[in-house]
Amino acid sequence: MKTRHADIEPYLTKDGSEIRELMHPAHHGNRKQSLAEATVPAGARTLLHRHRETEELYHVTSGEGLLTLGEDRIKVGPGDTALIPPGTPHCIEATGAGPLRILCCSSPAYRHEDTELLEVQSSSDSPC
Repeated sequence: MKTRHADIEPYLTKDGSEIRELMHPAHHGNRKQSLAEATVPAGARTLLHRHRETEELYHVTSGEGLLTLGEDRIKVGPGDTALIPPGTPHCIEATGAGPLRILCCSSPAYRHEDTELLEVQSSSDSPC
């Protein structure tokens, strides 16, 4: 199975990021993980959330950001990869002049039902 980025329509996830599912069991025949490209516009951020079952890897391909991972806040940029264990509250903010683009590998595969939002909307007192 092969996919092409240009052929995949993006959609918004529960956390507010724009996602392109590059490979997902619901569409492509793989079984135990998913790979997506997330885009966070400059100055924007995702909502604080966690996944009950899913472990994620974020690999930054372009842009600059600030990843909140539990109690930690970590600057990230191109070439950086971060592990997000299941149950860990997290969000990411695009802090550079352009959009932040991240490859996100999820195991088991991403499901909206596994995402628990920890805030209702963006606010100035949130950790991101």
